[in-house]
Amino acid sequence: MIRLGLCCMFRDEPIKFVTTTATAMSKMQRPAALEKLSQLCLHNSDSLLAALQFCADNGIGCFRVNSQILPIKTHPTFGYQVDELPEGDEIIRRFKACGRLAAKHKLRTCFHPDQFVVLNSPRPDVVEKSILELEYQAEVADWIQADVINIHGGGAYGDKPKALGDFARSLDRLSARVRSRLTVENDDKTYTPADLLPICKSTGVPLVYDVHHHRCLPDELSVEQATYYALKTWIREPMFHLSSPIEGWSGPKPERHHDFIDVTDFPECWNPLDVTVEVEAKAKELAVLKLKADREQQKSAQSVDHKA
Repeated sequence: MIRLGLCCMFRDEPIKFVTTTATAMSKMQRPAALEKLSQLCLHNSDSLLAALQFCADNGIGCFRVNSQILPIKTHPTFGYQVDELPEGDEIIRRFKACGRLAAKHKLRTCFHPDQFVVLNSPRPDVVEKSILELEYQAEVADWIQADVINIHGGGAYGDKPKALGDFARSLDRLSARVRSRLTVENDDKTYTPADLLPICKSTGVPLVYDVHHHRCLPDELSVEQATYYALKTWIREPMFHLSSPIEGWSGPKPERHHDFIDVTDFPECWNPLDVTVEVEAKAKELAVLKLKADREQQKSAQSVDHKA
């Protein structure tokens, strides 16, 4: 079964997630800032519950949670622990209710930290901040029963083997609740599936195979081969990423995402698999629902052809 995933937000549905800035917090005394942050976290917990209910009602099997679900949680000056917030216990209670709803409807939840999370950076401060961010997201993942925190391999810094070695060494600094969820994804600039598969094998970190990235930055592997080897890195339900280029594959910047998915970009070799496919498209829920309908129409047409 293919489980389609919606990423972070909605285009048309009135479900919104809120955040704030360090600048806004700097204008408040600490108690007032914590009260404001508490209200934002409560709002986001309610929005997540609504998002999961929408997914359950519309046959969408996975929801990616925004990295700022707890706004500026790890900021060096204005960050906080949840138990510092006036309604910290209630925040945790509401997020755990999201986890129960997800479990009831067999929905998957996941995280995809922002680009500043780089475990192999040559700058120790960047690695430290990255670890803090991963630990925070794993804390929320515990509450909502999310099983994936997906990151990119990072930079090559002029020496790809060394950079990958640095990535592997940083894994030892992560808690068990991060490591049990951590995955790595091929990108469209630096690391191909062939680059990452050896590190996945040696560390046990699964590969989230992004077929769009692979088409933009190919290696010696075909889509079918990359799919096969990616599947072997997983001991739970695998996760893949799918998107389509906004100006087509012959356009000037094929890495740019379209609002929707061209159903012909969905690899045929994925059809018989039991996997989550996160839909990375700007039209958000509309794109997921359209792909779902297009795939059903495609299957019906193939069934008619087969009978004929």
